Amino acid sequence: MLAAKRAVPIILLSDKTVQETGRDVQLGNIEAARSIAEVIRTCLGPRAMLKMLVDTVGGTVITSDGNAVLREIEVPHPAAKSMIEISRTQDQETGDGTTSVIILAAEILTATEPFLTQGIHPVHIIRALQAALTDVVSHCHDKLGKTISINNEDELLHVVRSCVGSNITSSWMKIVVRMGIDAVKLVTVDAPFGKHIDIKRYVRVEKVPGGQIEESKLVKGVVLNKDILHASMPRRIKNPRIILLDSGLEFHKFQSGAAFESSHMASVTSMLETEEKAVKAMCDSIIEQKPNLVFCEKGVSDLAQHYLLRENISVIRRIKRTDSDRLAKVTGATIVHDPSDLTERDVGTKATEFYIEKIGDEYFTFVINEKDAKACTLLLRGPNKDILNEMERNLQDALHVVRNVFQNPKVLPGGGATEMAIAQVIKEKADSVKGEQQFVYRAVADAFEIIPRTLLQNSGADVIRTMTALRAKHTEAGNETLGIDGVTGEMADMNKLNVWDPLTVRVQVYKTAIETAILLLRIDEILSGVQKKPTDGDKEESNQ
Repeated sequence: MLAAKRAVPIILLSDKTVQETGRDVQLGNIEAARSIAEVIRTCLGPRAMLKMLVDTVGGTVITSDGNAVLREIEVPHPAAKSMIEISRTQDQETGDGTTSVIILAAEILTATEPFLTQGIHPVHIIRALQAALTDVVSHCHDKLGKTISINNEDELLHVVRSCVGSNITSSWMKIVVRMGIDAVKLVTVDAPFGKHIDIKRYVRVEKVPGGQIEESKLVKGVVLNKDILHASMPRRIKNPRIILLDSGLEFHKFQSGAAFESSHMASVTSMLETEEKAVKAMCDSIIEQKPNLVFCEKGVSDLAQHYLLRENISVIRRIKRTDSDRLAKVTGATIVHDPSDLTERDVGTKATEFYIEKIGDEYFTFVINEKDAKACTLLLRGPNKDILNEMERNLQDALHVVRNVFQNPKVLPGGGATEMAIAQVIKEKADSVKGEQQFVYRAVADAFEIIPRTLLQNSGADVIRTMTALRAKHTEAGNETLGIDGVTGEMADMNKLNVWDPLTVRVQVYKTAIETAILLLRIDEILSGVQKKPTDGDKEESNQ
């Protein structure tokens, strides 16, 4: 009787929940990863093709940046979403290698597919992948890494060109590379624990449609798309004294929805006098410090404009907090909330010049510090927004590459040479591995060859013949720098071509790719259609 009761199945999931389990889930994840990689496979290398993305409202994006492509597409499969996420993570961590990490992760997963169909447990595959990753990272650090001098301009230029050359045309490569190097040098601060480089906070890209690409330049200071409040205020000041306020120069008004009613004129007059006194007190506190220029994050009343204009002080209002931080870095000013708290130490005096310039149809504010600027603006000019957006993406890649090299000046040979050297090492290591893991090791070695193979495919070369020759060369000692010239599709020595990748970027690519493969292999069940609890608003709509 009791045994019969226990045999009754217990249903925990609703009828709308779709459940997938077992090997089908893992094979489905591999297929999804492979599909994502196929989308951006042609975006790798100097012969990369462009993708045109059209959104629902008809807007277009033209780019060869793998992360930019994946960011714009929507996919329903959870494993495909995970693949897109690792591209975004790679971009945030190192700023480069977003296409390589997707292609390599998908190829490693594809290499493990035969073992799953043969019934090998995923635990054994994962253990082999983890061991292979350890060998890959140690070989990159100990054997393949080459240290360059960040003070050597030629070496630095070669590294940056080889990293961003795949994404941009030669017409503006020199401009982007030069601006990227100069910008990172400008914002680099020597700290006790190493070099501190904050690109996100202190390097801003300002895009201005129109003009020639050659007119793009680095500005040692801050450029804002703002104009002064009054036409009579000074538009050019040498060695300005600058005050930064994170508040406004106006009387605190009533909260939204509040109203003031009075039947006595005296009450209204008293309130206006109170407002005027408050604004005048704020302006007097500012005028007491004898500034030439005031920046406010909030509004400035007409009365405050009047008082400051009378003292020949220029005012710019409603700037962003991030712009205030950059202005503080350039001018040496302290951001103050209450003008009554201002002291001489809060006034910025490091800026060498302030001026307003009209570019195209817009007015721009320039605050320059030629001597000791620790923040900068990269002013981009170009014929249309598509080119400017692509230049910005390439410039961001260049900035991150230079930052990575400054923080870790070790580099690895590019053009697939590192991947071929790793593949050879993993194959040799497989001979000493016992059991089922030996076959996984060999599969991982074959998977690493996808990078030089893709470079050959994208350059239109003879893939089979060149890969066979390259594989044979890497079996000989001293050929670790042999790779693929992505422009001609021929086998070449990366040391002679000066094609190098930052070690930080490549190691992060390998770590992310293998760890993603491990993550997707450990998934043995997918539950789709799980609904969240309805809110009160949802219940009301359903009742109606």
